Amino acid sequence: MAAIILNNINKVYGDSFHAIHDLSFDIKDGEFMVFVGPSGCGKSTALRMVAGLESITSGELIIGGRVVNKVDPKDRDIAMVFQSYALYPHKTVRENIAFPLQMAKMDKAEINKRVEDAAAILELTSNLDRKPGNLSGGQRQRVAMGRAIVRKPSAFLMDEPLSNLDAKLRVQMRAEIAGIQRRLGVTTIYVTHDQVEAMTMGDRVAVMKAGVLQQVDTPQSLYNRPDNVFVAAFIGSPSMNLYEAVLDGQTVTLGSNRIDLPEVLFENRPSLRGSSHRPVIVGIRPEHMDDATVRPSSAEISAPVTLVEALGAESMVHLSIDAPWVDAGDPDAIADIGDQKSAVARFSPKSGVRAGDTARVAVDAEELHFFDPDTRTSLW
Repeated sequence: MAAIILNNINKVYGDSFHAIHDLSFDIKDGEFMVFVGPSGCGKSTALRMVAGLESITSGELIIGGRVVNKVDPKDRDIAMVFQSYALYPHKTVRENIAFPLQMAKMDKAEINKRVEDAAAILELTSNLDRKPGNLSGGQRQRVAMGRAIVRKPSAFLMDEPLSNLDAKLRVQMRAEIAGIQRRLGVTTIYVTHDQVEAMTMGDRVAVMKAGVLQQVDTPQSLYNRPDNVFVAAFIGSPSMNLYEAVLDGQTVTLGSNRIDLPEVLFENRPSLRGSSHRPVIVGIRPEHMDDATVRPSSAEISAPVTLVEALGAESMVHLSIDAPWVDAGDPDAIADIGDQKSAVARFSPKSGVRAGDTARVAVDAEELHFFDPDTRTSLW
């Protein structure tokens, strides 16, 4: 096992495209670190530099106390699991898992022991003599993981390993991967574009945008205290609703609505205290809005309903709030209903609102987020 340290890592390609900008943070020994961000943000490039599959333009990469910038991938003591399973179709599961150990000319008895141990961990023992073509997608991904586990590397690197699986199997496999990693205690970097995957699997999560690290923290801290508008919108599903607003004393004006703010909010965000006619960006998470006729609140807004998605346990209610909508810088975070940028609220299934209604919306004002409209950073 090994800690991984990235010191001011940069990647510039020959056409002068700057893919990674001064990437710096430490990954603790045994930690499960997730790189997350939209497509093209540089997360896979960063992983490939750790693996040695991409050269580092500048900066220093340290694995297990050793600078490895110029070390070949095979000598970095890491194992990778890719999006594609990359299994040999003519070999059995046993032979696929054993292959890296055979290439290392390991003793046959030790190979057999390691394969059996990995198969037991991955619940593949009954499939060891089958070929990949006779396995499900989830089983094939387990075989690919088994091939990594048997090497007993210092670190696992996983590049979107679940993207080929259906939604139900992804949920099952992400829980299994997280459980296996904790059982083995191996330092792991996991790349995904799926923030739900990141939040449920990682000890910490590194959020990236356009090659720049936005924030590294625990999943709950990213949700509760995002550093900026981008992180606020990217973490959470559906995304945080973001609007231009004006703060006056203990009231915030959001379009034609005014929300009275509780004292506890100013205790948590002292920089807001005493503000007069201060422009801000206000963020409201969908789960902090509900039908006021079902769950009354001292803080309410009124908004036309444009769409209701009944999901059984809850209803996703799209609202047309008459305040300037803020682009978080992530196209996946935009909620579009025609040309109208709509807010999304999680209403109780007991709500009877329908499209075309004007809803009374209860807002949990203690949970509002505030950002500076110029720097787009959080106000605390």
